[in-house]
Amino acid sequence: MVQEFTIIGKPLPRVEGFGKITGQAKYTDDLVLPRMLYGKFLTSVYPHARIVDIDLSQARSLPGVHAILTGKDLPIRYSVSPLNEDETALAMAKVRYVGQPVAVVAAVDEETAERAIGLIRVEYEPLAAVMSVEEALRPEAPLVHSAGNIHQAHSLEYGDVEEGFRQADYVREDIFFYQGSNHLALEQHVALAQYDPTSGKVTVWTSTQSTNTVHRILSKVLELPGHQVRIIAPTVGGGFGGKFEAFPHEICAAKLAIVTGRPVKITLTREEVFYAHRGRAPTHHWIRTGVKRDGTITATHVRAILDGGAHSGIAVPISPCSTRSPA
Repeated sequence: MVQEFTIIGKPLPRVEGFGKITGQAKYTDDLVLPRMLYGKFLTSVYPHARIVDIDLSQARSLPGVHAILTGKDLPIRYSVSPLNEDETALAMAKVRYVGQPVAVVAAVDEETAERAIGLIRVEYEPLAAVMSVEEALRPEAPLVHSAGNIHQAHSLEYGDVEEGFRQADYVREDIFFYQGSNHLALEQHVALAQYDPTSGKVTVWTSTQSTNTVHRILSKVLELPGHQVRIIAPTVGGGFGGKFEAFPHEICAAKLAIVTGRPVKITLTREEVFYAHRGRAPTHHWIRTGVKRDGTITATHVRAILDGGAHSGIAVPISPCSTRSPA
């Protein structure tokens, strides 16, 4: 007897479909709260430089500016992986990539925030940059982080690899390189934060694919217990993995809401989106393969490098070897 399914194979409507096709769905940037302020970032123009001085005096005196934060206001390090906490919401001591947030302004409107950003003066000392994996692995390479340029190293072996190569009739070596790519979701990255001083609770509406990750990191960076941090993900206008991490705009919006006592929204520009997330990280594979004449694979030796960029971020957790202990 053929079993009839009530769900599988049936043309059921998508739960969120009606709201999207009618325009009634609410995305994070559609949300507006009373007395809401707008945040904007000052970002680095250097790929690698020491921050010598930041002068906020002119920006702070601009009418309509309510708060300005720099790295010293958010010093706690974080990352998607607790094993590689190597970044802060705003650059401290030095910048490590073009577009890295150095300061953030909260003002009465976006125009005022933009003007304030233009009044901030940053003195940089440019440093030698590392622009490729090959450069990063050289003994004389500039250090992106004081601990070195390698976040994690792992070695795994299954069976007798050398014996497998001895049994092979043919051995070939290949090099594969993936340049990496960035996502272009229709909806940019957006966060809106509200702080309730009576309860000490922070609520953040954000275009995210991982509320748990954002919740964990905000609780850590803001030094608040988990029950005082609430993350709400409205309708997300595209993610593809590009909205999986916790980002500086989410952390800074929450901190600015606490500092000002008013809701704060930060909407990244399209250019800032490209700087902010790591997309699909570049990968390098060196593969040596042994095969018999009938096509049977006898052994494979793979050396793989995943280029996480300036910070480990999502690159380490998605690496195939990331859950294993280093050899």
